[in-house]
Amino acid sequence: MSTSIHPTAIIDPHAQLGVDVKVGPYSVIGPHVILHDRVELKSHVVVDGRTTIGEGSMVYPFASVGHAPQDLKYHGELSELIIGKFNTIREHATLNPGTETGAMKTVVGDHCLLMMSTHVAHDCVVGNHVIMANNATLGGHVVVGDHVLIGGLAAVHQFVRIGSFAVIGGMSGVESDVIPYGRVKGERAFLAGLNLIGLERNGFDKDQIKNLQRAFHDLFGEDGTMEQRIETVANDFASSQAVMQIIDFARNKNKFPLCAPPRK
Repeated sequence: MSTSIHPTAIIDPHAQLGVDVKVGPYSVIGPHVILHDRVELKSHVVVDGRTTIGEGSMVYPFASVGHAPQDLKYHGELSELIIGKFNTIREHATLNPGTETGAMKTVVGDHCLLMMSTHVAHDCVVGNHVIMANNATLGGHVVVGDHVLIGGLAAVHQFVRIGSFAVIGGMSGVESDVIPYGRVKGERAFLAGLNLIGLERNGFDKDQIKNLQRAFHDLFGEDGTMEQRIETVANDFASSQAVMQIIDFARNKNKFPLCAPPRK
């Protein structure tokens, strides 16, 4: 392999390209862009701003990567968009850099699949092995853990946190924090249980899953306050790393409550 630049592509001479990079027809690369080894831009891709795309990532036609955030508070600050390794970014996806009201950077991890017309807004932090299905969108400052699946046409409110291994049903509007391993769905999303299929696929054994189910039942029961239930579950399942991940997530809530099951 060797670096391949189509003659119709426009690449600023200050952009940095690694080895074996492929830039397809009519793509445009700005002056502060860094493309690491074996990145491929299929065609009609625009990458601008202070954007870094990691090794082996592939970007499909008409994606817009690194342009100014869709935020009226943005005033041209020199923020960044950092995209990890081996990601697939499909057609018409949009990813924006950070702002001075956030961390000044948007971060996407490794091995993610961002399907057609997905949107990652300013100051988001997206983990590894995340899948966003067609038209799924993240508002600004959203944090998404590892191995999360976000269904098509789902929308996540700004500042919401989604824990690792959670699954978001298609067409859901997520307005509250989603615990790790949680499964949410609905027009105004509610917690429908645990992501049991995802747990099995990712190698969790039966004992781990049983502990998570018991902890889930106790955490969202009706006895006491949420704070009291958090401490009870923490004491009862202190030896379970998976349960303690939920507890740590719950203890660190900031702007929004935890997404919960509907009350009968």
